[in-house]
Amino acid sequence: MVLVNMNTLLKIFLFIAFLFCFSCEDQGIIVKCPDCTTDEPIETDLTLKIDPGFSRNTVKVTIYEGNLEDSIIYKTFTTSLSESVTNVTLNKMYTLTATYTSNDGTTYIAVDSATPRIKYEKDQCDDPCFYVYDKKVDLRLKYTK
Repeated sequence: MVLVNMNTLLKIFLFIAFLFCFSCEDQGIIVKCPDCTTDEPIETDLTLKIDPGFSRNTVKVTIYEGNLEDSIIYKTFTTSLSESVTNVTLNKMYTLTATYTSNDGTTYIAVDSATPRIKYEKDQCDDPCFYVYDKKVDLRLKYTK
């Protein structure tokens, strides 16, 4: 018979709890009831966080269907807002790029991706509803030289 001491069990539990709480993907564990809909959506709004203060004029945003290397352009637009919203289809992966040009002419490109998905929630809210998660993309620059 194998005996496991209490410290080992505690470390395993804390490790699993840490992975669960700080995982990268927003899986919609806690549903925001005001964001729920009673009808199953086909499309959703994808929220893009952008850092327009760095660029001279505007930021060019390109949305690709699938991976970046697939080169299937879904939409291209320019914006000077810090947050933009665009409409996309659910359960499809999108890779986005934001092209920034600094005052000295240097070009920086930020890349992120999202796969907006839907969850049917019947217990957390007053009425059963559909909740869309993984619909935010962060295209702000993290580091510039």
